[in-house]
Formats: sequence, structure tokens, C-alpha cells
Amino acid sequence: MVIEWLKIEVSRELQEKFIQTDEAIWTATLAKYPGFLGKHVWINPKEPNEVVLVIHWASLENWKSIPADVLEETERQFSAQMGKGTYRLVEVKEYQVRKFAQPKP
Repeated sequence: MVIEWLKIEVSRELQEKFIQTDEAIWTATLAKYPGFLGKHVWINPKEPNEVVLVIHWASLENWKSIPADVLEETERQFSAQMGKGTYRLVEVKEYQVRKFAQPKP
């Protein structure tokens, strides 16, 4: 499994709109592609303008196979709904998840 980790700066007042719009536009688009396993939204109580999106992919190949024009159009739709300049992508990370066998009781 691969994790796409995105830190977003968005005002506390617009966070709920951001989360709902992200679900309706971004998550709906990503869910159409093989290997999309789900998404978590993390809110940092100590950083009022921070939202972290944690997207789970079956493989790096699944994630990176989404056509660039689809990503660009999805961002265009999202930006149109949110309003220009209301959010900012601050940081992008990629993680591989390793699983270990659990000992049997």
C-alpha cells in the first residue's frame, strides 16, 4: 500500500466547505480509478488552518496512472467551487506501508 499525504492550508471558517467539496469532487474522481482504497481527513487542533489529506492507494502504479488531464480538470472544478486563493497546498509526501505478520496467540 502507498499513502499520498497532502498538507493544506485553509482557514478554520472554510474547513468544512473544503472537506465537503473535496469529498464531492476529488474523492469522487479518485474513487473511479483502480487501486483507490480510501481517504482520511485529519484536522490539527493545534494548527487551526491545517488540514491533512491521507489517501490510500493499493500501489504506486495505481496512483500514478491517473491521467494528468483528469487531475488538472478535477483541480479546476475544485478551485471553482472553493474560490481562488481560499486554500494552499503546503506539503506533499509519499509513504509506503509495510505490514508485519501478527504473532498468533
